[in-house]
Amino acid sequence: MKIDLTDTTSSKINAGLIQARRAIGTPAVGMVLTLVIVTDEGSAYDSLKAATEASKEHPSRILVVVKRPGRSPRDRAMARLDAEVLVGSEAGTGETVMLRLHGELANHAESVVLPLLLPDAPVVVWWPDDAPPNAAEDPLGRLAQRRITDSSASEDPVAALGHRAESYSPGDTDLAWTRITPWRSMLAAALDQKHSKITEAVVDGEAYNPSTELLALWLADRLGVPVERRVSDGPGITATRLSTADGDICLDRADGRLAELAMPGQPDRHVALKRRETSELIAEELRRLDPDDIYRSTVQFGVKHLISNPGGAETVKPDGTVKPADKAPATPAKKAAAAKKAANAK
Repeated sequence: MKIDLTDTTSSKINAGLIQARRAIGTPAVGMVLTLVIVTDEGSAYDSLKAATEASKEHPSRILVVVKRPGRSPRDRAMARLDAEVLVGSEAGTGETVMLRLHGELANHAESVVLPLLLPDAPVVVWWPDDAPPNAAEDPLGRLAQRRITDSSASEDPVAALGHRAESYSPGDTDLAWTRITPWRSMLAAALDQKHSKITEAVVDGEAYNPSTELLALWLADRLGVPVERRVSDGPGITATRLSTADGDICLDRADGRLAELAMPGQPDRHVALKRRETSELIAEELRRLDPDDIYRSTVQFGVKHLISNPGGAETVKPDGTVKPADKAPATPAKKAAAAKKAANAK
C-alpha cells in the first residue's frame, strides 16, 4: 500500500503508517530496527532497493532522507516536507518512508527523523554516497548505534579512508571493509590448515580501491609482516599471496567470481568468491550492532601514509609506514598495450 503526503509533518506520517498497517490487516509492529538512508534523488532508488532486499533478513522501518535545499534564494528560504509511505509487499518485510526535505528543512533532517524512529529499537544510519567527515558528530549520526559509510563512492576513496580513521567512533563501519569479509575468512581458514610462519605478503587490486588498501593494512596489522600492494586491472581485489618457508599460499580471483586457492602440499582448489551486491553487504552489517574493533584497528593502522601515494603500488610495513614501490609489475593487459604502442611507433 502506498500513501502520498504533500507538505506534511512527522505526526501525519506516523498516522499514515498506522492507517496503512490497518488497511492491509497487519497492525502489529514486528520490525527489529530503524534504517535511515541519507542520499540524493539520483541514488535513492538503488539504495532503497538494496535496503528492501536486506530487510528480508532484518525486518526494518526504512527512512529514506532526500535533501533538496533548492538553488534559488526563494527555494532555500522555504521549508516543506513531502513523504511517501509504503507498507506491505512494496516495502519488503517492513515499512518504508521516503522523506523529501525542501529548503531550510534540509538542514534539520534530525528533527523530522526523530519522531519516526521505532521505540526501543536500534537505529542504523547509512550514507550510500558522500558521507560527512565525522559521521558520529553528524546530527543524524548522533541518533544511531551503527553508522555505515562507503568510501568507494567518494571522489577520493583513499582520502575518505583517512577521514574514517581520524574520526572513528565506536559503531562506525565502511562497506569497503565489509567487501573484504570473504577474503579475510578464506585467508584465515587457509592459515588454520597451514601452521607456518608468514614472512611477507602481496595484495593485488585495482588502483584507488579502498578494499584493497584495507586488506593490505589488515594483513600487515594482524601478521606483523611487510605487505606489498600491487596495482592490477581488477575487478576489485584480484589476488593475495602469503609467503612461508614451505611455499606460498595464494588466493587468486581474476574474474571477480571464482577464486583458486593454492597451498603448499595440497592440490589447488576452486572456491566461490564473487563480488557481492550492496544488499548483501548491508544485511551483513545489520547482523551486528556492537563496535567492530578489528575494523578500527585496521583503518587506523598506517592509513595516513596511504594518502601520500593514493592508488599506487606500495609496501605496508609492520610499523604502519608505507613505502611507495619503484614500479608496479606490468599486468598482461598493460604488456599488450605497451606492445601495441611500440608496434604503432615503428
